[in-house]
Amino acid sequence: MYTIEMAYARMRELQDLANRSRAHQSPTAARKAGKKARAAKKR
Repeated sequence: MYTIEMAYARMRELQDLANRSRAHQSPTAARKAGKKARAAKKR
């Protein structure tokens, strides 16, 4: 059975992974990626 706790734990793992990969990028690359992501969300 897949519980809400398991789903939450998986979500946290993915969030940590995303934060870790973002930390390894150069500041300018991270800024450009952030702008593209925000622009895409508005559509």
